[in-house]
Amino acid sequence: MKLLAATRRLLCILLVIIRYRLDDIIFALPLPWWLDITRYLLPWRWLPRPRSSLSRGARLRLTLEGLGPIFVKFGQLLSTRRDLLPADIADELTLLQDQVPPFDSVRAKALIERQLNARIVEVFASFEDRPLASASVAQVHAARLHGGEDVVVKVVRPGLQQIIDQDLAWLYLLARMAEKAFREARRLHLVEVVDDYAKTIHDELDLLREAANASQLRRNFENSPMLYVPQIYWDYCRPQVLVMERIYGIPVTDLAALGKQHIDMKLLAERGVEIFFTQVFRDSFFHADMHPGNIFVSPEQPWNPRYIAIDCGIVGSLTPEDQDYLARNLMAFFKRDYRKVAQLHIDSGWVPAETRVNEFEAAIRTVCEPIFEKPLKDISFGQLLVRLFQVARRFNMEVQPQLVLLQKTLLNIEGLGRQLYPELDLWNTGKPYLERWMRERLSPRRLLQSVQSQAEQIPHLASMTRDLLEQMSGKSQTSARPGSRSERLLTLLGTLLVSAGAIWASQAAASPLHSVWPAGLLLASGLYIVLRR
Repeated sequence: MKLLAATRRLLCILLVIIRYRLDDIIFALPLPWWLDITRYLLPWRWLPRPRSSLSRGARLRLTLEGLGPIFVKFGQLLSTRRDLLPADIADELTLLQDQVPPFDSVRAKALIERQLNARIVEVFASFEDRPLASASVAQVHAARLHGGEDVVVKVVRPGLQQIIDQDLAWLYLLARMAEKAFREARRLHLVEVVDDYAKTIHDELDLLREAANASQLRRNFENSPMLYVPQIYWDYCRPQVLVMERIYGIPVTDLAALGKQHIDMKLLAERGVEIFFTQVFRDSFFHADMHPGNIFVSPEQPWNPRYIAIDCGIVGSLTPEDQDYLARNLMAFFKRDYRKVAQLHIDSGWVPAETRVNEFEAAIRTVCEPIFEKPLKDISFGQLLVRLFQVARRFNMEVQPQLVLLQKTLLNIEGLGRQLYPELDLWNTGKPYLERWMRERLSPRRLLQSVQSQAEQIPHLASMTRDLLEQMSGKSQTSARPGSRSERLLTLLGTLLVSAGAIWASQAAASPLHSVWPAGLLLASGLYIVLRR
């Protein structure tokens, strides 16, 4: 039965490809001769074809739409990889809509009852059969708890796992075939793109993960005047069911309704930028799916507008190292210090260490100088990152998933902000926050916290080191005697750590202040080992 279902699905894929003549795009590429001759063996290519003015990007988009919601979702993810795609295809894929027909409410209620192990009437005082919204992975129903709270109930589509597994299997097969046949496909890393999609779609199937993300984001912005995140009702959340507070806001793209409420559009646009920088740099936990359908505006205080965010299925985070290098990159960019930008990319490991700084600097200058000839308010910050990633890829830069999510989120925020307030200057809005964050990283309180955190690790580090050395020497801790081999090794290790710390401290004198602390950790660890008695 599985083989029959897979074969039927393959035929469906083939028919849609033929309908939109996606094979024309494939055969337009430079192919090996043995693959190029297959065009004459395909029977539908001998038939007359209707004239079409559709571009290759439009045909690809229509093909994904015809293949169903899972492929549509894949196209949406692919549209975020502007560092990999030609501009015309990326632009078309951004038009993909994730609106699909809802499934039967009877099946929805049956799944909810099975997940909650209770009847609908026992959990909800009222439950609306007609869904509020329907997407490729789940749909949402309005309901009311017995306590009187208005909620929405999100439920995963039944039987979706099997469909996803089948489609992913074919996507992997197509990606591998393309990488073997086309050099361009190998450059696009299609198999890695499918890997990213597989992780994303499986994460979205687990609504407990989404609930946890929403709770974390709500806690990060508790009592914030900028952003509100609905409350999660954990007692009613399961892997395939999520219950959260129902919100009543204005869709952020409904400019007419926002205007009727006299919303301060300039402040609203600027707050969107500040929310982005706060999530990325203060919390290192950012909502990575902030398309307009997931963002609303509270009408309660038009002079003090507040965003409402939903659907936290996809979030991103950065390591402290990525945060630091990203902040310093952004500051260097707008000072036009291209040498520093190039060096930071090498230091961070984003490009290979053997990259020639002069060549990379020249490539960055070629991209950035024409952009900076415009007024700052007219510069697309997101597009600048896209162009940078495209240049860096020529130097074998492997774009990390968290940076791709960051780029996608920034593009969404920037586009939304300028739709709300066309004169939005993204850089002048975000620069004060970025400068404040960099100062706070070097503030006495933050440095004291860093020292305290590192100091707490010293006993554990010393204990682990001692245990390891005793295991290597074949002697247990209880049998170790003064002057024994393990003691001499510990003393030698402590001396080496102190020496390494002193060398590191002397070399770090010209570096940013935070890079001195590894030297302090080495010195403290060595002294603790030597003087532990």
